[in-house]
Amino acid sequence: MNPLKYLQAYPQHLQDQVRTLLSENRLGDYLHQRYPDRHGVQSDKALYTYALELKQEHLRNAPNLDKVLYDNRLDLTHRALGLHTAVSRVQGGKLKAKKEIRIASLFKEAAPQFLKMIVVHELAHLKESDHNKAFYKLCEYMQPGYHQLEFDLRIYLTWRDLSQ
Repeated sequence: MNPLKYLQAYPQHLQDQVRTLLSENRLGDYLHQRYPDRHGVQSDKALYTYALELKQEHLRNAPNLDKVLYDNRLDLTHRALGLHTAVSRVQGGKLKAKKEIRIASLFKEAAPQFLKMIVVHELAHLKESDHNKAFYKLCEYMQPGYHQLEFDLRIYLTWRDLSQ
C-alpha cells in the first residue's frame, strides 16, 4: 500500500481512488486532463504583480504586500508550499512590519489553478492567521472551488513525488 503523505487527512475512499489511479499508472493522465496548461508567471516581479492584482480584487483593506517571490529553499519536507511572514524592522524611532509572501519554486511549472490556489491561501493569511473556518471561507470567496483545488494539488504533489 502506497503511503499518501499529502492525503492522510482525507477519507479512506478518496485515498483508495488515488491508489487505484496510481496502480493503473493513470494519475498523470488524470492530472493532465484536468489541468493541461502551465502558467506564465515565471519571475518574482510577475509573481508580485499577480499577487497584488488578486489582493486588490478581493482584499483591498488588507495590509500592503512588500515582497512576493519564488523561494528555492521552501520545500515539501517542511510542509510549506508557500509562506507568509511579517518581518519587523526598526526604522528611525518606529517599528515597521513588512509583509512577505514566498511561494515554493516548484510552482513555476504548475497549472495556473494551483498557483492561484497557493497565492490565495497566503493572501488569506493577511486577514486570518489560523487555518479556521473563517480562513477557508475567505479562500473559497477568493477562489471558488478552493477545496477541490487543494485536494487536486495534493494529488499533483503525490504524483510528482512518485514520478521522480
